[in-house]
Amino acid sequence: MEEIFVETHSPEETFELGRKIGAEAEPGSIYTLIGDLGVGKTVFTQGVAAGLEIMEPVNSPTFTILQVYEEGRCPFYHFDVYRIGDVSEMDEIGYEDCFYGEGICLIEWADLIEEILPEQYTRITISKDLEKGFDYRKISIQRK
Repeated sequence: MEEIFVETHSPEETFELGRKIGAEAEPGSIYTLIGDLGVGKTVFTQGVAAGLEIMEPVNSPTFTILQVYEEGRCPFYHFDVYRIGDVSEMDEIGYEDCFYGEGICLIEWADLIEEILPEQYTRITISKDLEKGFDYRKISIQRK
């Protein structure tokens, strides 16, 4: 399992890292995004969308669980499973079509649905360290 660490010092740098990942993403790729509230998951996701050439506003789909963007270079499936009560709720939204389709999936709070994740995905963890500054982020990228 390969793991790299990236440090960012501003929301713009976090966005730019997401943009780079989005630009390099291949259809069928799955990214999980783990991190506490307020660490920059939405900023990172907006960067991924920009890298996929999506121009419309991208926000966290907390209340809808899934937001689909089809205007970029490939479909982008943005999940936020924070409010999932049970993994079976994922069946109701047709997650398999997204996970095993030709788009890019990004799943916030994916540790809550780990048992249904495919064998291969990229796990991205964002954490803060206030001793290093308010905007400091340590981002771990693990390919599984």
